[in-house]
Order: sequence, then C-alpha cells, then structure tokens
Amino acid sequence: MKKREPISHIMTKCVVTVNENDGLRKVVEKLKKHNIRHIPIVRGKDVVGIISRTDINRLTLGALFEAQEGADEAILDMLTIAQVMTSKPKTISSDTIIKDSAQIFVNEEFHALPVVNNGELKGIVTTTDILKYFLEQYD
Repeated sequence: MKKREPISHIMTKCVVTVNENDGLRKVVEKLKKHNIRHIPIVRGKDVVGIISRTDINRLTLGALFEAQEGADEAILDMLTIAQVMTSKPKTISSDTIIKDSAQIFVNEEFHALPVVNNGELKGIVTTTDILKYFLEQYD
C-alpha cells in the first residue's frame, strides 16, 4: 500500500456543481441526472456550501428520488439553497494524503469533501472513493 498517496489520485475531477443562486429543483435535477449523492454549491470559483441527497430527502421525505412527486415539490420552491446547504464545508487540498482524508471522514459526520487548491474547486472525494481505494489494496 502506498502510504503517502495524495487524494488527487482518487478524487472525482469533473465535479458537478450548482450556483448558490440556483433553485433547489436544479440541485435535485443534477443529483438525479448524474447519479451522485453530494453537490458543491459555488459562488464563482468559491465553494460556499454543499448539499447531499440526504439533505434533500430530509426535506421531502425521499419522495423525489422515488418518482412520487407532489406536495414535496412545493418544499423545493419555498426554500433556497442557502437555507438547506451546509455552509462553509470542510475542504481539503489535492495533495492531502488519502489516509489523512480517511481520518477526517472517521472523525466527522459527513461523507464528502470538496478538494480546493488556492480557492478553486478541483475535485470532490467521498467515503465511497476512500473505501474503493482501500479495497483495491487487497487485490
């Protein structure tokens, strides 16, 4: 196992984002379209928040992801991204060691870290990425 391998080797580099001024419907649309669970919220190049599929499910009781649209959609129109997102999410740089990133996930209660270099979003890493990496070490 490469003990000093940087997160840049396993992070997703083409990150799907949503602008902070977009609506929650756009967040749901992108989560579904790209089959992802976390989406960074940006203001220009700055990461100002993050929303997870779980955050949306808490608002809508999960119905939007089970094709049971209806009253839950009204919630998406009533709330803004800023009201739902986790503001100022913890970020890491692309040279953060994979083991150190795993330790952050173990110590914190979230499952995705935006990867930011010099204030610019470069990628995202999730607990799933970390688990896949560690599983590959056993092949």
